[in-house]
Amino acid sequence: MKVLVSNIGSTSFKYRLFAIDEAGETELASGGVERIGGPGGECPDHGAAIAATMKRLVADGALASPDDLDAVAFKAVMAGDCDPVCRVDDALLARMEYFVPIAPAHNPPYIAAMRMFRATLAGTPLVACFEPGFHASNPPRRRHYACPPEWADRFGVKRYGFHGASHNYIATRLATLMPSAGRIVSCHLGGSSSLCAIRDGQSVATSMGLSPQSGLPQSKRAGDFDAYGLKLMMSQTGRTADDLLAELGSAAGLAGLSGTSGDMRDIRAAIAAGSKRAKLAMDVFVTAIRDYLGAYLVELGGCDALVFTGGIGTHDADLRADVCAGLAFAGIAMDERRNQSAKGEARIDADGASVACWVLPTNEELIVARQTAAFLADDTKERNV
Repeated sequence: MKVLVSNIGSTSFKYRLFAIDEAGETELASGGVERIGGPGGECPDHGAAIAATMKRLVADGALASPDDLDAVAFKAVMAGDCDPVCRVDDALLARMEYFVPIAPAHNPPYIAAMRMFRATLAGTPLVACFEPGFHASNPPRRRHYACPPEWADRFGVKRYGFHGASHNYIATRLATLMPSAGRIVSCHLGGSSSLCAIRDGQSVATSMGLSPQSGLPQSKRAGDFDAYGLKLMMSQTGRTADDLLAELGSAAGLAGLSGTSGDMRDIRAAIAAGSKRAKLAMDVFVTAIRDYLGAYLVELGGCDALVFTGGIGTHDADLRADVCAGLAFAGIAMDERRNQSAKGEARIDADGASVACWVLPTNEELIVARQTAAFLADDTKERNV
C-alpha cells in the first residue's frame, strides 16, 4: 500500500510517501513546496502545489501514475470526540470547521487542502489521523475541566491533547529499544511542545488541553493562561477578545517573553549577550516542563524512561540538563558527556541511575502512514464480510 502523508501549513505543503506491506515499511519519496501564493513561490495555491507534487512523484518514478497511490493521509489536528482515524467526508470537514475557533492556525489550511485533494484525486481515499487520538485513553479525570458539564457534553469543551503522533511514536519505538519501560514520560519539545505520561504503551496524561494553544509555553503561543487575564486586558485597553487571543497565539510564548524570534538558538544567543528577558523566558520554559514532569512522576508512580524528542528536545543538550537538574531523588541523573555528545537515538543517563534517559528523534509521518494502512485494511475486511 502506498500512502502519501501530507503536512499542511498556511503557505507550505510537505509530504512523505511510504510503501507499507507485510514485508515492511519503506519511504519512497519526500519533499514539499514553500511560499505557496507568496512572492517567489512556485505555486499560486495549495491545489497547484498538490498537482505539481503528483507530477513530480510520477516523473521521479515513485508512482507509476496518480492511480498508483492508495491513500492520502493527514496528520490532522482537531475534530473533537471523533474516532482517532477517519475517512475525510463532508461530515468530518464540518466537525473540523466547528473547531476552527480553538485551532485557528491549524484547521483552516487542513480543511482547504483536504477539499483540494478531493478535487484533484477523486476516488483516492483520504484519511485523517487526529493528533488527540493517542490521548483518548486518558481517564475522565484527565479529560474534564471543572466547568459546567453542559460545556463538555454539548459544546465539546474538554482536554483533548495534541502531538499524539509524536508521543505514539516514542511509545512504539521505546517498546523495541527498552521493552521493560512500562512507565514513560515523553517530552516533545520544539516550536510547539507538550509532555505525555505513558503507561504500557497508552497515554494517561498530557499537558495540552482543549486547544494547541495550551500547556507549556510554545515558541509564539502563551500556553497555560488564566482566562480572566483577557477580561482585565479588555477592560484596560479596549481591545477585543479575538484581538487579544490572536496576540496570545502568535506574538506571545517564548518569542514575546524573550524579545526574540522564539527560536531556542536565538534565545540562547540573547542570553549569552546578557538579555534578562531571554533568561526569564528560558527559566519559565524549563520550570513549566519540570512542573509537568513532576506531576507525571506522581501519576505514574515514578518512571522507567524519560524521553526527549522534537527539534529542541533532540538538539538542545543544555535544556535537557536544566530539566533534569537536581532530580537524582527521583532516579533521574544525566551523564554530562553522553548528553552533550548525543546524536540521533542515544541513551544519556548516568551509570547507576534508575531512570533511563533517552534522546529519540520522532517520526510522526510514519505513525500516520501506519494508522492509515491499518485503517484501510480493516475497512476492506469489514466491506468484504
